[in-house]
Amino acid sequence: MGTVTALYRYPVKSMLGEALASVLVTHAGLSGDRTHAVLDETGAIGSAKHPRKWGHLLGCRSRAADDGAVEVELPDGAAFTVGDPELDARLSKLLGREVNVSADAPAHSTLERAVPEYEGGVPDAMRASASADATGEKITVGKVAPGTFFDYGRVHLVTTSSLNRLRSLYPAGDFDQRRFRPNLAVDTGEAPAFTEDGWQDSRLRVGEALFRVVVPTPRCVVPTLGHDELKADPGIMRTIAREHRIPVFDLGRLACFGVYLDVLEPGTVRLGDTVARQDAS
Repeated sequence: MGTVTALYRYPVKSMLGEALASVLVTHAGLSGDRTHAVLDETGAIGSAKHPRKWGHLLGCRSRAADDGAVEVELPDGAAFTVGDPELDARLSKLLGREVNVSADAPAHSTLERAVPEYEGGVPDAMRASASADATGEKITVGKVAPGTFFDYGRVHLVTTSSLNRLRSLYPAGDFDQRRFRPNLAVDTGEAPAFTEDGWQDSRLRVGEALFRVVVPTPRCVVPTLGHDELKADPGIMRTIAREHRIPVFDLGRLACFGVYLDVLEPGTVRLGDTVARQDAS
């Protein structure tokens, strides 16, 4: 089916992450992935899905050490370990309000998402109930998966077949896979575009780990934002919304790219590992 060509993890939610040569996958996802998030005093979880409020997080980079420590590099290049009061102070200045980096997802926390103009960016019912907040952005408010900083799936996979199709539709756009913040990027060769749509409920053996494909990944505004050296480009998501709006659960037809995976068997995944469908025994 394919070969793993890139592995990424993002120790602090909505910050830039790190590319890896290998990683241990646990039932909770990639080891060290989204173990922390930036919280404000209202209980909101920092997410670039609300770029007017949290977009500066994409200018920060997070890294995880073998001992579990997490380091954050700020846009000016200064780096601090999570737990250092100076990090919280600098992030508070960057974001214009009091925030702190936490490893604990409070039960009352909320996740805010900007409502994009293109159709399929949020379910129609949520669009109808959205309201403007203090930033003037029209948003919806939800929660993360209980006890985590994941929006939904623990592992996110994208394929080269789908990326290549999107590039052909919008050649001026830079469909760098990093825009979509995957954990696994898979070279699917000559497979048709959106081949991953047909993997739902399949079991995938990737290196030592075994995954179950849960659902296509609905996309938010984040791929349109600037990432590192990648420039902002609203045409990225408009292209996906035109080309690939598909049913997701009972939420209607949403603009999707990639798939979410659950972990059935932990194990190490490495660059170059094959991805193979495995029938349930």
